[in-house]
Amino acid sequence: MPLTRVHNLSISLDGFATGEPQSAEAPFGHAGERLHEWMFATRFWDASGTAGMDDAFAQRHSHGIGAEIMGANKFGPPGWQDDPDWKGWWGENPPFHSPTFVLTHRPRPSLEMEGGTTFHFLDATPAEALAAALEAAGGQDVRIGGGATVVRDFVAAGLVDLMHLVQVPIVLGRGVRVWDGLEGAENDYDIEAVSSPSGVTHLTFTRKSGSLS
Repeated sequence: MPLTRVHNLSISLDGFATGEPQSAEAPFGHAGERLHEWMFATRFWDASGTAGMDDAFAQRHSHGIGAEIMGANKFGPPGWQDDPDWKGWWGENPPFHSPTFVLTHRPRPSLEMEGGTTFHFLDATPAEALAAALEAAGGQDVRIGGGATVVRDFVAAGLVDLMHLVQVPIVLGRGVRVWDGLEGAENDYDIEAVSSPSGVTHLTFTRKSGSLS
């Protein structure tokens, strides 16, 4: 049975997955790239990177994925809906290589890119978006790509089967938090924590069999 998965979502010690304010010049606000430095050092990101524990976790991001769901703020900075030429942050060949569903209150026609990525723009609930993504995934898993608000909404709806968070030892103080409104969510998951020599902690949440969506 296909799974709904979250991978490589980096959060600060105080639970923020991005800083503020987000802009075209600062996609993660005042956090900059500090939440993702652990990943930039791996072979998953750069062929000259490390092949240790961080890389092993990061590589799981891509295996068995048939479609992705992301929020409007992952696709572009505030106001991208007003730019008909905006095609995302990633150039003509985005890294998703699968149907990718962008949740937005202002849908636009689908956008076919190089490398197998087609962006579909939906104004839909988490359950509706997941149904569309599962159909497009052809029996493979669906990745919830973020940002934090989308991940939070899917967890709250009971739709996430596997979630990999990476706790980075920085304090942001402000931004968008993953855990707001999710009191007790840990009760639905078996949780494993693995500390890496890089200083980050990999947290894996696997939905308990009695709590499957």
